[in-house]
Amino acid sequence: METLEKNFRAIEKRLRDASAKWGGVEILAVTKTLDPEIINPVYDLGVRMVGENRVQELLEKRDRLHPGLEVHMIGRLQTNKVRQALPAVSMIQSLDRIELLNEIDRRAAALEIRMPVLLQVNIAKEPQKAGVFEEDLEAFVREAASRPGVRVEGLMAVMPLVENPEEVRPLFRGMRAWFDRLREADIPGANMRVLSMGMSDDCLVAAEEGATMVRLGRALFGERN
Repeated sequence: METLEKNFRAIEKRLRDASAKWGGVEILAVTKTLDPEIINPVYDLGVRMVGENRVQELLEKRDRLHPGLEVHMIGRLQTNKVRQALPAVSMIQSLDRIELLNEIDRRAAALEIRMPVLLQVNIAKEPQKAGVFEEDLEAFVREAASRPGVRVEGLMAVMPLVENPEEVRPLFRGMRAWFDRLREADIPGANMRVLSMGMSDDCLVAAEEGATMVRLGRALFGERN
């Protein structure tokens, strides 16, 4: 707990300074491979959201997580896992394709809920990564926003892995431009309140360029064996 608190205080202050012009940024704790006993103390530090990458791992520890923590699915979600995921998460941040949209919409309708989602954008067009390309983004937002089982809350992006975060600053800036453009478009059914981008290595650049949420694992919990 002492190390976690020290890490949190250090990164939280730097993020607060970096995001001052935008009004601040929220921290989502990335908790894959971590036990609830390690995760739960983040609540006492003021963190209210955690992110999991795999449905099965989440289901195995969901009942032992602090009840005040929102759980977000941040990893690529297989369509055959949607039925299990929906009751266990507060948001799906990785909506990246029409097949997944169809399944979320269908399963959410059966549960009589509207599932909050972020649309994942592959702004760097990396072939090994999931996400919608820029040229398809607005059409995908409009399609997702029209579905009764889905509530579009914003965008998410995973940037290329680089040694110097400055190399991806233009991509963060491009994501913020898209976020603002889509918000100004006032698309029915699209709230566009969350821009989730930036992780432990590049979160400060992301915050400077207008992220509303950063996803932090190592910056909070340290290196994992």
